Amino acid sequence: MNVIIPNVKMIIKKTKGETIMAKKKMSLAQKVNVLRASVMGANDGIISVAGIVIGVAAATSNAYSILISGLSGSLAGMISMCMGEYVSVSTQKDSQKMAIINEQQRLSEQYQHEFDYVQRKYEEQDIDPQLAHQATAELMKKDPLGAVVQERYGFNPQDFTSPYAAAIASFISFPTGSILPMVAVTMAPAADRIWATMVAVLIALLVTGYLAAVLGKSNRIKSMLRNAAAGLLTMGVTFLIGQLFAR
Repeated sequence: MNVIIPNVKMIIKKTKGETIMAKKKMSLAQKVNVLRASVMGANDGIISVAGIVIGVAAATSNAYSILISGLSGSLAGMISMCMGEYVSVSTQKDSQKMAIINEQQRLSEQYQHEFDYVQRKYEEQDIDPQLAHQATAELMKKDPLGAVVQERYGFNPQDFTSPYAAAIASFISFPTGSILPMVAVTMAPAADRIWATMVAVLIALLVTGYLAAVLGKSNRIKSMLRNAAAGLLTMGVTFLIGQLFAR
């Protein structure tokens, strides 16, 4: 049986992050990944910088020292999140490319085995064997590589997430999230700045927890409470450490 298998080099070349961003709109999956990076970047910015400024505020009432510590933490976190997101998504993309190469080799050497694998996956979903065979035959005729990669690895071989887009999203969202605790701790009266910051941060974390749950399609209440608990724990620990060095 003659089967046309897409050239993996062409797929990879076609789906390079910069090519996708420049020549066509992002797919829904790519947009969701960028939104995820943005929400998590903002969330980390809120928690990290809130922990820093509250720890410093517990140690000193000097507003300048508090602001500088917050700005330094924001800058360091912005770079760290950006590079971390880039490395993470790039590693995922490299793994997906290798999976495509391996699958292309399998299709060349044992096409029927891969055909049967896809059909079994459909049958496991309680699809009638005859209908599963027809669906597999149709999909394998049009795009054998895409069909098998989707069923075996769970991703579309022509739909890579751009590491550049994810990195830029984190680069922007982390300092954006860090603005809230810095503004709260510097604008609130000295006697109330710690509690005012905690309240502002808690509200923001409930919002980002909700957004993360929406994007991840998980339980929203649990996500919000978990996020708030993480923030409160972070701020509580840094507050206690700051108290040890209070003057």
